[in-house]
Formats: sequence, structure tokens, C-alpha cells
Amino acid sequence: MPEISRFYGIIISLYWKDHNPPHVHFTYGDYECSISVLDRIVDGQAPAKVISKVNQWLDLHEQEVLTLWENAQSGKQIGRIDPLQ
Repeated sequence: MPEISRFYGIIISLYWKDHNPPHVHFTYGDYECSISVLDRIVDGQAPAKVISKVNQWLDLHEQEVLTLWENAQSGKQIGRIDPLQ
């Protein structure tokens, strides 16, 4: 699972050829979740402040994430996205 960004102890990743809808996986310590890119539904549990940071990051990079999602779905190489500053 390629890591696409890391900030404040949060690691954001994409799976190759994962199921729809477009989403990212994130970990924070022992917490593991996924969040859909378009409607921001969270699957899993994490502290509210962590989910808020992931949402802030998605607000800034939604189109980039969707492009990486498309690349991952077709087996293409994906890169990294800048962290939340």
C-alpha cells in the first residue's frame, strides 16, 4: 500500500486497484481508518482532531488524490502529495 502523505503522525495511503468509491486509508498510532474522498464518510475510529486534519488535507488536495486514485486503479505508478503544514 503506497504511502502518499505523512503529517502530524498521520500516514495516508492508497491501495492498488481498491474498490470504489475513491477513498484513502489513514493510520494514526493504533488507529486505522478509511475516508471517502468525495463525501468524507469515515470507516473506522480515530480521534476527532485526526479526522479533522485528514479532512483539511483532503480539502487542499482533493483533485490530486482523485488523480492518484485513477492511476492506482489502472496499476500506474503513483507519487506523493504534500503534507498538511
